Amino acid sequence: MADLDVSRHGRVVIARLNRPEKKNAQSEEMLDALCSTLRSANDDPGTSCVVLTGAGDAFCSGGDLGRRANDGGGGAPTPLERMDRLHGVTHRVARAVEEFEKPLIAAVNGPAVGAGMDLALMCDIRFAAASARFAEAYVRVGLLPGNGGCYFLPRIVGVARALELLWTGDFVDAPEALELGLVSRVYEDENLMAQTLAFAGRLSEGPPVQQREIKKLLYQSLQTDLRTSLRAVSAHMAVIQSTEDYREAIAAYKERRKPVFSGK
Repeated sequence: MADLDVSRHGRVVIARLNRPEKKNAQSEEMLDALCSTLRSANDDPGTSCVVLTGAGDAFCSGGDLGRRANDGGGGAPTPLERMDRLHGVTHRVARAVEEFEKPLIAAVNGPAVGAGMDLALMCDIRFAAASARFAEAYVRVGLLPGNGGCYFLPRIVGVARALELLWTGDFVDAPEALELGLVSRVYEDENLMAQTLAFAGRLSEGPPVQQREIKKLLYQSLQTDLRTSLRAVSAHMAVIQSTEDYREAIAAYKERRKPVFSGK
């Protein structure tokens, strides 16, 4: 079986981490396939959204610690080799996510630990099963958060709570994750995918260009000042108001009907 199973539900692509025997621990094949899937979905006008989830009873248990088993032996990689691997292999996903312009939703169906939690944090929205648990567990195995945890987590829960979770490696269950804002919604395990796909399907009915521009503007605004953000909005708005979907939205509003968007 492939380490990433990719399927389609209408205009929604489902990317399922597929190493259930290892709680979906990340492999190089999995990361390669996920990057490729995101690039393809970004370029495909028939895809409006990607949902990321895990096979079996876990979302992702993090990096595959089995490949670190010989780190203390004579064949251990050099510091430069370690840095190059982290940057060249592991961090490719974060860069691919940053370049992905469409909605990316994590359906966290079970434990998300270490790099698995970081992978969920990279997504735009996180929905969780009642059995989901989250932990930035790097410190428990003598490591630093290696896949963006120090970047993403404080932007979601604030600096103090992020440091608490990063320093302790404590697990957070689904209700607490909801309270912290780590996830947007919690569903019973058996309802998670149906509810996530229903939400993704709702997004699929929206205007694709406008959705992409909203995402760009939001993330850009986190890195800039108010005046720069407002200036960017004015430029984007001028372009958006020239689209066919803008005219369709106005016409549908006047005619009291549901708009049908073309992505143009």
